[in-house]
Amino acid sequence: MMCLFHTRGSHEVYQGRQRSCLSIWLILCLSLRTCISSPPKPNFLLILADDLGIGDMGCYGNDTIRTPHIDGLAKEGVRLTQHIAAAAVCTPSRAAFLTGRYPIRSGMASSTERRILFWNGCSGGLPPNETTFARVLHEQGYSTALVGKWHLGVNCKSHRDHCHHPLNHGFEYFYGMPFTLLNECQGTDDPELAKSLQDTYLLYTQIIFLAVFTLLFGKLTCLFSVKWKIIVCVTIFGLLYFLSWFSSYGFTKYWNCILMRNHEITEQPMNLEKTTSNMLKEAVSFIERNKRRPFLLFFSFLHVHTPLITTKEFLGRSRHGLYGDNVEEMDWMVGRLLDVIDKEGLKNTTFIYFASDHGGSVEAHRGNARLGGWNGIYKGGKGMGGWEGGIRVPGIIRWPGVLPAGIVISEPTSIMDIFPTVVHLAGGIVPQDRVIDGRTLLPLLQGTLQHSEHEFMFHYCGVVLHAVRWHQKDRGTVWKAHYATPLFQPEDSGACFERGICPCFGDGVTHHDPPLLFDLSQDPSEENPLAMDTEPFFDSVMKRIGKAVEEHRKTLTPVPQQLSPYSNMWKPWLQPCCGTFPFCWCDKESEKANDTL
Repeated sequence: MMCLFHTRGSHEVYQGRQRSCLSIWLILCLSLRTCISSPPKPNFLLILADDLGIGDMGCYGNDTIRTPHIDGLAKEGVRLTQHIAAAAVCTPSRAAFLTGRYPIRSGMASSTERRILFWNGCSGGLPPNETTFARVLHEQGYSTALVGKWHLGVNCKSHRDHCHHPLNHGFEYFYGMPFTLLNECQGTDDPELAKSLQDTYLLYTQIIFLAVFTLLFGKLTCLFSVKWKIIVCVTIFGLLYFLSWFSSYGFTKYWNCILMRNHEITEQPMNLEKTTSNMLKEAVSFIERNKRRPFLLFFSFLHVHTPLITTKEFLGRSRHGLYGDNVEEMDWMVGRLLDVIDKEGLKNTTFIYFASDHGGSVEAHRGNARLGGWNGIYKGGKGMGGWEGGIRVPGIIRWPGVLPAGIVISEPTSIMDIFPTVVHLAGGIVPQDRVIDGRTLLPLLQGTLQHSEHEFMFHYCGVVLHAVRWHQKDRGTVWKAHYATPLFQPEDSGACFERGICPCFGDGVTHHDPPLLFDLSQDPSEENPLAMDTEPFFDSVMKRIGKAVEEHRKTLTPVPQQLSPYSNMWKPWLQPCCGTFPFCWCDKESEKANDTL
């Protein structure tokens, strides 16, 4: 009997062990299945064009400019047709792209006519306390690099503090322009910065020195009491404006058109003939060096911004003059980047994103030749914070094996969405101590969500809210209300040719009360504003948008203005200089090339 009990007990113990082993085996299988189904941390290749119009590529309807590599990227990935920039000019749009936040939250939206940084030697820039996706990925063990255009500032208090520099915002490696391309860099066309700055700087200089003279006269004649400290401060301020005015005559090329590798200036001024090949070599080299570890490469094109620097191999190849040549060269460069990704066996492990920082420039021209992009069916262009042509940009994403191929998504998305998308895929955490306006794109890209997470988008021109987009998901409608629109010059031209770029406020803007309302689902060209007496939903739509604007403004907090007149003024002590200031000149790129021969 005891023997039988012992045998039965042994059998039960054996069965218990079998069940335990089976449970462990099932847990391991489920864990393994989870690991296999979840995509590994990808590499990231983020490509941002400069001033490219949404209608400049074949995959967005252009049948005359050849862009086979970008078109192929769209064929193998997802194409976004309502992809929106957070601003219609470079500096604020790029700040929003890197941080996932509206520029007004970081102080990168301007309350003046100067909506971009105007000097390498100014104190404005992307604040050090802003978190970029590069910083988060660097913390996750990624190798991070920026090749190309920055245009988000360099220094704060001295010419070597580099507080706004890419290396202070999460990038381990930087090669490119801390500023942006200008006609002054080439020296053959009408100046861009000088034309708009000289009159303003001269006027401010005259006003300030008149004030100094008045203060001195009052002090010396005892007409009124004023401290010498105040007179000295006002005089210094006037001298700064005078120096900025003086520097705009011929010095812009030396102050702004420079090339840097990390903190070192390698060319001052830049040799534009070598720029394209140098940028491409640096990008290819970075990918090859980091192919065995996760990397983030932000390739920020100088193309297709004026003066449209194009190599001899592409001159005269397109049917659209110099601008078309420049677009086709840019496409070829995209192809070279895709080639190295394929060559190194990284195609299936690399998340690739292609977009433009804002719409194409409608006003850019040389004589009768147009030098700006085509924004397709959309009204307006660069500089216009509300019209679709200024903010609707191409958006293409490819990740073979994870994202479907050949898919078109017409839901509202934003270039700010790249921040949370990249951070999420890299295993990072989106900052919880600040408002993030971007939304992760992955559910929409993979088809697990049918609608964008964006309900409202706010379209600013500087700090002025020009328009609001409402995605009414239950009706499948996208409404857009314009509170202010620029006055076109000439009236029916769709551009501000007399000013060079459309303003955000003042006598060059019309304010609408009630706002202009469009149904973008039916009228994407914004040709036919809806009338109160014919649109039954007019009042309810405007009421809902108005409430959203109130809620949005409650989330805004005061921050230092990075584009204020003082922050955007040239300061000699902040000027990056290769040599002894003011004799700033060097060509270390040629020296490096000679050393390798």
